[in-house]
Amino acid sequence: MSWYKALALVASGAAALGMAQPSTIGADGVGDPYFPQDGNGGYDVSRYDVKVSYDPANPGSFTGDTTVHAAARQDLDRFDLDLEGFTVSAVTVNGAPAKAIARSGAHELEITPRTRVRRGSTFAVRVVYSRKPVGASWHRLVGGGIDVSGEPHSATAWFPLNDHPSDKAALHLEATVPTGWTVVGNGLPGPTTTNAGHTTFRWHEDHPIVSYATTMAIDKFTVHTSKLADGTPVITAYGQNTSVLPDSEALLPKIMGFLTTTFGPYPCDSTGAIVVQPEATEGSLALETQTRPTYDGAFFDASAVHELAHQWFGDAVSFSDWRDGCLAECFAQYAWQLWDGAENGADLDESYRSIVEQNARDAAYWQVPIYDPGKDRPLDFALYDRGSLMLHALRRTMGDDRFFGLLKHWITAHRDGNASWPDFEHFASAQAGQDLSAFFTAWAHSSVIPPARYLYPGSLAR
Repeated sequence: MSWYKALALVASGAAALGMAQPSTIGADGVGDPYFPQDGNGGYDVSRYDVKVSYDPANPGSFTGDTTVHAAARQDLDRFDLDLEGFTVSAVTVNGAPAKAIARSGAHELEITPRTRVRRGSTFAVRVVYSRKPVGASWHRLVGGGIDVSGEPHSATAWFPLNDHPSDKAALHLEATVPTGWTVVGNGLPGPTTTNAGHTTFRWHEDHPIVSYATTMAIDKFTVHTSKLADGTPVITAYGQNTSVLPDSEALLPKIMGFLTTTFGPYPCDSTGAIVVQPEATEGSLALETQTRPTYDGAFFDASAVHELAHQWFGDAVSFSDWRDGCLAECFAQYAWQLWDGAENGADLDESYRSIVEQNARDAAYWQVPIYDPGKDRPLDFALYDRGSLMLHALRRTMGDDRFFGLLKHWITAHRDGNASWPDFEHFASAQAGQDLSAFFTAWAHSSVIPPARYLYPGSLAR
């Protein structure tokens, strides 16, 4: 008898005798090299239905009721969600109360359903929770409002989820506040209803959204609405005591036109901004929250091009793990430089040479690799500064037609999904029609200044 037939007989005999089969437990992290406990194994989320209520006059009043819609990738006797610090009052799986719930680590919510969730099935997990909004992701605003946003982590501070960039999902938000306050979130607005002195605002973003790009802001907003030339809704919300340059909002359609020309069609269904004024102790704020970046007043003018470029690079195409931060920050920073060249006539070649020459003998400037910069610095300044230099050198290596074609084709090929930096390297070589591995080794993987042939390609040579 073959060994596998014998094994099958043993297994079937154990089942016939009623012997317990091994339980199947979803991993409590996806094994990200930088944040191994982030995210969870065993399932993929398709949508979050997040219902919250908050009274700014009573900061301890935040309550949430979130349903997570997911598909099981394996049999699940137990699985985790990520939720930080909340008191959980109820959990159901497909409408049935969970057999057990437990907390572990900084954000793990361990859920044991009453019956096994079978591989390939879809299931819904409802979590009811409450606490006072506290932590680095919650920003207190002048005038009493709040904003929740942040990178690399923020979503666990307001709803339960699979908190890793590799599992993107749609987000539907329903938020109730005292009448007179306004809630702004990702995506498009839905119906607003008022009852007994409270108003419920609804927002939905149906394009898959990476967790750190989710947001919710509550303030006494002044909301401006308009449309881009192609009909895309523009929704810009100004919180209390915000101060921006008079022409900032009027410039947004021009910025969007430039970015669509450069990177291809806008990948979302709405755009705009959330402009808030954090209290002095909260620090500055600028983040690529999907569809509607979040800024404090001081950063709106300086950061709009960068944060809007993230709608293509980082949001529409998200990285596979936190080593891939260049896929977001390198491109957003270079987008700002491209805008500076187009709008203000900046000589990007001369600027490039100047920065390189200023830092040529500074070993520390070149020390942090652009790809895989290190778990303690996933968004190191190197990604912004040297990352944009690398992209300009790549442009001069490939030529404008192939380079800008590469950017557009990259978005088209990976839109609403994930990719890694090594994926981009291979994609770029294919688009360039030449092997660029040595170029990327010198620029993205090295801790020293690139050799002259990669540092001064094309028109960058003196």
